[in-house]
Amino acid sequence: MNIRSESGKVAPMERLMTLEEVTEYLRLSKDTVYRMANTGKLPASKVGSQWRFRKGDVDQWLEKNKNVKRNESSDEE
Repeated sequence: MNIRSESGKVAPMERLMTLEEVTEYLRLSKDTVYRMANTGKLPASKVGSQWRFRKGDVDQWLEKNKNVKRNESSDEE
């Protein structure tokens, strides 16, 4: 399925993941993923009564929230 962007270009629509798929992907319990989505800590959309997640959003969230400190000397350059 494709979507048309504001510029008029057609881009492929990103596949949505279910709660179960995200629990497997992140290796977390359903309760944890549900709680994080419900509180806005994990990017998600509610479709009817079910949560849906864009893989790209989850990947960006992982990158933004990783617990690895950057080398401070590289920040000084």
